[in-house]
Amino acid sequence: MCEYSKALGFYEKSNKIWEISLPANHPLLNTSYNNIGLVYDNMGEYSKALEFYEKSLKIGEISLPANHPSLATSYNNIATTYYNMGEYSKTLPLLEKALGIYRNSLPLTHPSIKNALNNIEEVKKKFEIALPANHPALATSYNNIGSVYENMREYSKALEFYEKSLKIREISLPPNHPDLATSYNNIAAVYYRTREYSKALPLLEKSLKIREISLPANHPDLATSYNNIGLVYDDMGEYSKTLSYLEKALGILRNSLTSTHPHIKSVLNSIEEVKKKL
Repeated sequence: MCEYSKALGFYEKSNKIWEISLPANHPLLNTSYNNIGLVYDNMGEYSKALEFYEKSLKIGEISLPANHPSLATSYNNIATTYYNMGEYSKTLPLLEKALGIYRNSLPLTHPSIKNALNNIEEVKKKFEIALPANHPALATSYNNIGSVYENMREYSKALEFYEKSLKIREISLPPNHPDLATSYNNIAAVYYRTREYSKALPLLEKSLKIREISLPANHPDLATSYNNIGLVYDDMGEYSKTLSYLEKALGILRNSLTSTHPHIKSVLNSIEEVKKKL
């Protein structure tokens, strides 16, 4: 404890000088507040740690790019403090923010991404105890974890979490809720990646059916559903069906997006490729 007190005294002296001599959002103040927070955290003074971590985060959010890894570190530090305080519902969203930044700024094989996932799964166990089994927040978190595993090509893990999310949504949501369509689509995407087309197709059709009922006729998500079904039929060699679904997707996109939008160009290219196969 004595060493922590010495460190704290040193950091606080430096911080006072920097607060006087530097602009309010200077990166050195960001680092200084974070260091003070770390000491308080190690001393078990969590409310003081949070105060300084949040000061550090506030500067980082103003002075750094949105996907800068230092922001992820700030979210992680605050999350860890809440975890130590037993406030798991506050911990989880912060860890997921950190994970989102790591995914957008680091290679998918980077250990920080794996560590973030492990931390989320650990908190999830606590969260599952604290929340009702069918709480929508659990479904969202499971879905987010599944998405990360899918991008890392760990498809069995992706399916595990997507299916956990779907199970909660099937119990807690109305049968035509758009989130259910998203869940069916996500699971289908994994089966598509693993070339299990007979499993992907019925899920995509379920997703499409919900979207046709719950969304406006020109909603881009409907175009996504038509496009995804078309891609499955393409890989199955059923090109006339492929063309039909891609043309439906194109019709929606032309009515909902600007003519120069890359999605329109992408679907047009797919249609041209399919026509060559007919």
